[in-house]
Amino acid sequence: MPVQIEQFSCRYDNFGVLVHGPETGDTAIIDAPEEGPIIAAIERTGWNPTHILTTHHHGDHVEANTALKARYGLKIIGPSAEADKIPGIDQTVSGGGSFQICGETVRVIDTPGHTAGHIVYHFAESGVLFAGDTLFALGCGRLFEGRAGDMFSGLSALRDLPDETIVYCGHEYTKANAEFALSVDPNNERLRQRAKEIVELRGQDKPTLPTTLAAEKATNPFLRWDHPAIRAHLAMESAADVSVFAEIRKRKDSF
Repeated sequence: MPVQIEQFSCRYDNFGVLVHGPETGDTAIIDAPEEGPIIAAIERTGWNPTHILTTHHHGDHVEANTALKARYGLKIIGPSAEADKIPGIDQTVSGGGSFQICGETVRVIDTPGHTAGHIVYHFAESGVLFAGDTLFALGCGRLFEGRAGDMFSGLSALRDLPDETIVYCGHEYTKANAEFALSVDPNNERLRQRAKEIVELRGQDKPTLPTTLAAEKATNPFLRWDHPAIRAHLAMESAADVSVFAEIRKRKDSF
């Protein structure tokens, strides 16, 4: 039976997520941006939190770790490469590894770049990816601790996942991301239509997430480094894929 998911807003533009195994009864919190909204979601759903799955060490993803652990006695799982930076961590995992939670096997994928040890969690049986700050709707994370090649490697691995994969991300950045995407892929009709839909959703204060990998492959420039139209627009028709990606990321940094 697929996992059940509750998504909600935290802080200014973070998302919080609860993942519940209906058969096992355990519940994972994906990152811990803010204690109050997470507790409210727990009380709203009636799910008993048993774990926090941490994607990376940034404060807006681990701020509530120790408070939630003290309140619920849950177990915190996070990236081995950032264990010394994650409050309350109990178990470390790294890319290529897996573990059992919510009644299924969760695959860990290394996605360095935003931070040096960033990881994401793929619930393959349920077809769900929790991408943290690596992949956003129409965007990707800023390179704070890694290089373009690091992020390119991680995004390449995510791009290879099934098109029907449902993607949850760490932030509501989609409207701004759409504006940038149109600047490097202006003739993409699917992107134009999606941008209009995003404006409508945000105008109604509705979230733009989750998304799907199929939608991202069709409209997210950070997954479309090999598309002829983008390469032509950038005058990089013969460049290496990673160079095209690096140029797109560079342009976003100053957009």
